[in-house]
Amino acid sequence: MRNVLITGGSGFLGRNLAVHLREQKDCDIMTYCRGDAKDDLNRYLSRADFIFHLAGVNRPESALEFDKGNAEFTECICRILEDQGRAPRIIFTSSTQAELNNPYGASKLKAESILRRFSAKTGAGVRIYRLNNLFGKWCRPNYNSVTATFCHNIAHGLPIMISDAAHEFQLSHVDDVVAAFIEDLGSHIQGIEEGRPIPSYQIKLGDLAGRIQSFHDMRSTITLPDFSSWFNRALYSTYLSYVPLDALEGALEIRADARGSLAEFLKQKSFGQVFVSRTKPGVTRGNHFHHCKSEKFLVVEGKGLIRMRSVEGGAVKEFNVDGSNYQVVDIPPGFAHSITNVGDGEMVTIFWSSELFDPDHLDTYYLPVDFEASEMYAERA
Repeated sequence: MRNVLITGGSGFLGRNLAVHLREQKDCDIMTYCRGDAKDDLNRYLSRADFIFHLAGVNRPESALEFDKGNAEFTECICRILEDQGRAPRIIFTSSTQAELNNPYGASKLKAESILRRFSAKTGAGVRIYRLNNLFGKWCRPNYNSVTATFCHNIAHGLPIMISDAAHEFQLSHVDDVVAAFIEDLGSHIQGIEEGRPIPSYQIKLGDLAGRIQSFHDMRSTITLPDFSSWFNRALYSTYLSYVPLDALEGALEIRADARGSLAEFLKQKSFGQVFVSRTKPGVTRGNHFHHCKSEKFLVVEGKGLIRMRSVEGGAVKEFNVDGSNYQVVDIPPGFAHSITNVGDGEMVTIFWSSELFDPDHLDTYYLPVDFEASEMYAERA
């Protein structure tokens, strides 16, 4: 069992790391947070095999607090460890601002120097991460993260301020940082080392706000963003974590007639569209074909009969489907097709279409599966 101490355990990065570490099963996790007793820190340091030193100050009321919360606290940790005669491995989160001439960056650079001296004196392995701006779930809005602020305010219908839409900056996702930290747990760290490379994404402030606003607007249209980009997937999940719980539920627009009901569920331009339907016993849907559009049918409740036949004629192909078996049937273009509820109760079906519904460009043409073939088609059959 590895004894792991996280300073700043109630902060954004600390909370995410602690949750991931609890999945490791071989870690006994200790967290030290602002306001905890000094005796707790002494006790934790006396046990820790590995320290994630994440605690720090970045938005104080006074610039003097930068040095106290970053450099002096790091000095305190090192002094206690020296008094205890211990040299555990240490992961320290510095900042890219350590390269800049500002009070925050200077305090982080000073903390790095303290850890370098501690490593040289004790032989402790220390790895220093100079992190970019981070984003992800649980980051505090209206504090020091523009991503968290935009996500929170837009999700709650509050205004946002954009000082310079063209301003470019780097973002890294919290899970990428945590993944690097977990790899560090199994590493042999010698002396002072730089942290592992963390993926980063360059974006303009206006683009960031626009994407998050589009995510918010899409929720009312059941449209999904382009998830071929990992950054979009991570940013969307971050936005969703700020949506009020009561707002996570949304009703679908149901179109009902004598056959049953139908509702659009999800749609995305490069993915297509998903529908869900309820069909009454004995009712048939379809009896049409598409030139280019393809589909998938999945009955999840009830019993159905799917029939299809080439528009050029030939034999009818039938598929008996049952909701208890989850059988997916592909519908190729150029085939008239239908689905009939052959059970005693309602049939629930999920339909996927390769194209979004566009009333101005319909690729749907009425043709019963049992159409009467022309002589030419009959000769080919």
